[in-house]
Amino acid sequence: MGRKIVIVGGVATGPKAAARAKRRDPDAEITIVERGDVYSYAGCGMPFYIEGLVGDVDELLCTVGGIRRDEEYFRSVKDVEILGRTEAVKINRGSKTVTVGVLDGGGTRDIPYDKLVLATGASALVPRIAGIDLESVYRLYSPKDAEAIREKLDSGVSRVAVIGGGLIGMEVCGPIAARGCQVMVFEMMDRLVPALLDTDMSLLLEKYLIEQGVHVRTGSRVTRLIDDGSGRLSGVVAEDGSEFKADVALVVIGVRPNVELAQGAGLAIGETGAIAVNEFLQTSDPEIYAGGDCVENTCLITGRKVYVPLGSTANKHGRVIGDNVTGGKTTFPGVASTAVFKVLDFNVGKTGLNSAQAVKAGFDIVMSVAPKQDCAHYYPGAKPFIVKLIAEKYTGRILGAQVVGFGQGIKRIDVVATALRHGCDCKDLADIDLGYAPPYSTAIDPLAHAANIVRNKIEGLAHGISATELKSKLEGDGDFILLDVRSREEVEEKPFPDVRVRVIPSIELRERLGELPPDEEIVVFCRTSVRAYEAQRLMSHRGFRDVKFLDGSLDAWPYPL
Repeated sequence: MGRKIVIVGGVATGPKAAARAKRRDPDAEITIVERGDVYSYAGCGMPFYIEGLVGDVDELLCTVGGIRRDEEYFRSVKDVEILGRTEAVKINRGSKTVTVGVLDGGGTRDIPYDKLVLATGASALVPRIAGIDLESVYRLYSPKDAEAIREKLDSGVSRVAVIGGGLIGMEVCGPIAARGCQVMVFEMMDRLVPALLDTDMSLLLEKYLIEQGVHVRTGSRVTRLIDDGSGRLSGVVAEDGSEFKADVALVVIGVRPNVELAQGAGLAIGETGAIAVNEFLQTSDPEIYAGGDCVENTCLITGRKVYVPLGSTANKHGRVIGDNVTGGKTTFPGVASTAVFKVLDFNVGKTGLNSAQAVKAGFDIVMSVAPKQDCAHYYPGAKPFIVKLIAEKYTGRILGAQVVGFGQGIKRIDVVATALRHGCDCKDLADIDLGYAPPYSTAIDPLAHAANIVRNKIEGLAHGISATELKSKLEGDGDFILLDVRSREEVEEKPFPDVRVRVIPSIELRERLGELPPDEEIVVFCRTSVRAYEAQRLMSHRGFRDVKFLDGSLDAWPYPL
């Protein structure tokens, strides 16, 4: 008889581990225990089903060949037994058995294992607010949730409150807005997706959503859901007492790891609240492995433990576990916390640390903000996006990156994620031999451009000021000059409304430097910051004492003008 492998959880990590283990050891007896009745489904595709881009929910449950991943599929194709609607009640480490119970009242029994895999995932966080159980209040945790939400939207409702402006909230906001609904997003933190984006990049996302008709309330906690008198939702109440009408509310404030089974067995829980595992994804019991959204990971940049539940990581965990429960010694190095998403036509991505995370981790940082286009400006269809690169000061070691915009920024996030995996610095990133042709990139890739800005700052050539820093200065009483070096046509089309602005087009600047006081603070801006940087270099060379350029200039300015 082959080794007995029992897997608790049948969505992502579990089925992947089972498939990998079976390929390595066809004689293994593999049993998956799953509380639900759908298996190995594409959870990340649920927002697109809600939008209508995916026609039938079954498409999320099928293979590329259109075969539904049900019990018969796993039994006949994978030679894996799935016990659906069955709950793992207790792990008996002494006897190496798992006590399971059928949810529909079939009693309990013990299943023996040689190796046990915990892929128990995570559960949606549900806030303790009045009205949370009203009709038309939904979570998005399973395909059945997605079906219920789409059915409700198909009935003609038009006002939707999204409670939670994090990653999941953004993933559902776009599809619902695309259906023509009035969407209001409530986020208790001071900005959207705060775990991913810095303030300036988050504000650019918020600015876009508002332009698309989405109402955004940050720093706004929902305290109550309003009952229409018949048990149905009619609105939401914010912390300041404001009331907003809503036909539907989606509560998507995050998830928590399911660790109860592991805790009951005395397995170690990590500092993040998720199951602790080593590089082989073994728990504190070497015969028990764990992966996916129920475990913590190691941050590749800091070496510290983090909880970052992502479907991509869950599937990687499954492969590692499948190797190791069949005698392998495969390691999982950790994560860069790479996350990407699309809201309507706007692409957003982050990898590594954002600036707040980097500072909290003890890094002295330097940053660049680079507005660019995703292909040559003369090639039809060029689209803009903005790269923000964060590096360690003096060493230039890359710590993280963010992108927002319409262009192909996500592939740049993937490049930075690769650079983070190998500990690259900004020169390494600028030197990567990336593919170039006008339909795909500019001659110097936007990433290389962002890396070179950081290098210039480290070398003392470039002196920048961030949009958030300048906004604070504009709101204060400081005496400084805002020097606009754009052309007169650009200024007329999009003026910067501040009395401190002086306009000297870059083409005239060399001849008119004498009009500017060399001992006053001067902040230079243009459209993308290229001309502003050149002006700063010229002025610094000519003896001006305190000249900076606005990082990203007006193309990256996240505030109203």
